[in-house]
Amino acid sequence: MNFTDFGVVLPVIISFAVCVVLCPLLIPFLRKLKFGQYVRQDGPESHLKKSGTPTMGGIVIVLSISISSILFIKDYMDIVPVLFVTIGFGIIGFMDDYIKVVMKRSMGLRAWQKLLGQILVTAIFGYYLINFTHVGTKMLIPFSGGLYLDMPYLFLPMFFIVILGTVNGSNFTDGLDGLESSVTVLIATFFTVVAIGTKSGLSPITGAVAGSLLAFLLYNVYPAKVFMGDTGSLALGGFVAATAYMLQMPLFLLIVALVYLVEVMSVILQVGYYKLTGGKRIFKMAPIHHHFELMGWSETRVVAVFSIITAILCLVALMGIN
Repeated sequence: MNFTDFGVVLPVIISFAVCVVLCPLLIPFLRKLKFGQYVRQDGPESHLKKSGTPTMGGIVIVLSISISSILFIKDYMDIVPVLFVTIGFGIIGFMDDYIKVVMKRSMGLRAWQKLLGQILVTAIFGYYLINFTHVGTKMLIPFSGGLYLDMPYLFLPMFFIVILGTVNGSNFTDGLDGLESSVTVLIATFFTVVAIGTKSGLSPITGAVAGSLLAFLLYNVYPAKVFMGDTGSLALGGFVAATAYMLQMPLFLLIVALVYLVEVMSVILQVGYYKLTGGKRIFKMAPIHHHFELMGWSETRVVAVFSIITAILCLVALMGIN
């Protein structure tokens, strides 16, 4: 009996154990270094008390995913590109967090620097996907009875839009205690079920993500003892997008990652409308989870509702596979 006999359960357990052990070690260390969260003064007033809460906890998430996944790489080579994208975007997030927290530059990486890094990671993944995997350019159409959409000439433009949109949608979702962790652990669970059913060989990393987030939630639920920062949210967005493509299921992101999409679209619409109308707003505040807060919803209620919606959508997506 070897690791491959436990290709589903063991990665979850290992990743959970690593994260649940490292978090209590990292949190005091981050607090001692004064790696505290910067809170926008124009944000919800209730968030001001979060100022100084240790951030960059995504380091533990990425470490636990990496350690667990590496143990299975020999027998599950298809997890390599997903792990690369996860770590790649995690590094970009870490640089952004480091500049914000350590160098005290509130905006972090400049927009062009962050975008350039994201495009580079996406381009390398795209090259590997097309040239070194069996995946190709076909995409499973939800509720089609197994039909695939194949648009070779439009694949790459769509590929960059989907990857970058998912990553930044994940980043915008990370604005409330436990929100990003709760939504993404459900998406990771969905992908784990699909990976097992299709025997795609991705279950070690999808399970590792689910395990790490279950552990991280112990410290990230309201009131959060630690935030994942861009290190975690960008890494998780990369994981979600890369896994969807490796499973030939990017179209399913419109269902399972709808929260990501709504979050990023709320920002785009808010900024665009603000500029077009000379200062008017569609939402009380964007991303949209803050809009609901300012409507009187508690932070925990927003997290619960968004998580329930994601859980239902994951079940809907499972029905749409065949």
